[in-house]
Amino acid sequence: MKRVFLLTFLLVLIAGTGVAFCDVQTDAVPEVPVKGMVTMVDVGADKCIPCKMMAPILDELKEEYKGKAAIVFIDVWKNQDQAPRFKIRAIPTQIFYDRDGNEVSRHVGFMDKKSIVAMLEQLGVK
Repeated sequence: MKRVFLLTFLLVLIAGTGVAFCDVQTDAVPEVPVKGMVTMVDVGADKCIPCKMMAPILDELKEEYKGKAAIVFIDVWKNQDQAPRFKIRAIPTQIFYDRDGNEVSRHVGFMDKKSIVAMLEQLGVK
């Protein structure tokens, strides 16, 4: 009985100090889709293997399409509220939006650069 009381007392004491047992890190999530611009959103996680494989491709595309199309990455392990928002069932998932903000295509799994570029061109991005 003394142990339960002592443990409860310590938990209350620690909670009162503001020490958190679980710290969920969140990243700022950009407004998606980007208004007036073709947008590709890659929903994944920094620690997911196929997502890691796509990271350099996304970095290249961000540079190549700067000002022409928005390339956005959202980490759903850090921003868990985003998975239901985008109706994610598996990661990575790529979602393509036209200039009017309408979802026009969705792909689940690793997507190579050539396929992403083809989809962006199909949406009128050159």
